[in-house]
Amino acid sequence: MSDTASTSPAKGRRSRKPAPVAADEAAVGPTDISDPLLRHEAKRAFVWIGMVGLVALAVVLAQPLLVIFGGMVFAAMIDGGARLLGRVLPVNRAIRVTLVLLGAVAFLTWTAMFAGSQIAAQASELPAIVQAQTLKAAAWLESHGFRINTSNVQGLIEQAIGGVRQVTSAVGGVIGGLTTAFLIVVLGIYFAAEPQLYRRGFAWMLPREERDSFDVTAAQMGKTLRMLMFGRLLGMAVEGVGTWIMLALYGVPMAGLLGLLTGLLAFLPNIGAPISGLLMVLVGFSGGWEMGVYCIIVYVVVQTVDGNIIVPMIAKKTADLAPALVLGAQLIMGALFGLIGLLLADPLVAMLKVALERQSVRNEHHEAEAQG
Repeated sequence: MSDTASTSPAKGRRSRKPAPVAADEAAVGPTDISDPLLRHEAKRAFVWIGMVGLVALAVVLAQPLLVIFGGMVFAAMIDGGARLLGRVLPVNRAIRVTLVLLGAVAFLTWTAMFAGSQIAAQASELPAIVQAQTLKAAAWLESHGFRINTSNVQGLIEQAIGGVRQVTSAVGGVIGGLTTAFLIVVLGIYFAAEPQLYRRGFAWMLPREERDSFDVTAAQMGKTLRMLMFGRLLGMAVEGVGTWIMLALYGVPMAGLLGLLTGLLAFLPNIGAPISGLLMVLVGFSGGWEMGVYCIIVYVVVQTVDGNIIVPMIAKKTADLAPALVLGAQLIMGALFGLIGLLLADPLVAMLKVALERQSVRNEHHEAEAQG
């Protein structure tokens, strides 16, 4: 019995020996969370931390991201021109894109050769005329009881026009703007050459169940952006050419320069029109009251045609944006990112609106499926 008693504890100890760990099972680490509720909350916290990190990264990389978005906007212009050309010229897409780019280069070359010297001469005279007319307006207001110091106004105008610091900043801004414009053009050409390549690449990074929805949203965004840019370019052409012709018929000085500035500033809705109109009126009153009143009439007619015919016609097929929303976005984007933010505020708001509308449609569809 003693032998049996002595061996039984050994057997018990052998039976309580832990089972060996399988080769594919990893040991519990210090970061493993055994509590399911705590593990779930930790995952949620990491998701929020990741979202905050992405937002911070987007803020740091805001300028390059805007340049990339500018390339997408330019690509939409090229793509829109290629699609329009395809309605009358059934050739390969690459050929149509090349023809659109060659047409743009030819137009810019023609403008520089035939109108460049004249516009440059007019541009050198414009600051003096603006200064003289601004001083006249300040003197007129002062004579009618407004407390305005004409000498201070003249000092501010001279500093704004001829200050060394402003000239240096302007030159630096032009150089930086040319570099940014070059990058936008290059990116736009790449995007327009093979748009499906980049769309498939971005969709590949999404979950499979989200790819079909992304394709629909991307197609809707592309159509909206093309129509928005088409309307913008059409408005620029109508305002620029119309202003130039109407001013030239009356003999207003600097008609070509004013037409060019009006067309370029038409790219900025709600902001460009008042600036071009003010320049037009100042130049008009330099030739007398009759010419000034005529310039006011030209401004009203051109803006009426653009605002009541072109804009409503295009807005029916695009994201019809509220003017106050666009103006607010321009003010914010301009304050944060300068000229490029001001130029891209309108397309960016339109893309966000399309994305939100698509998400709203998806939510309604999911709710209908859940109730049905």
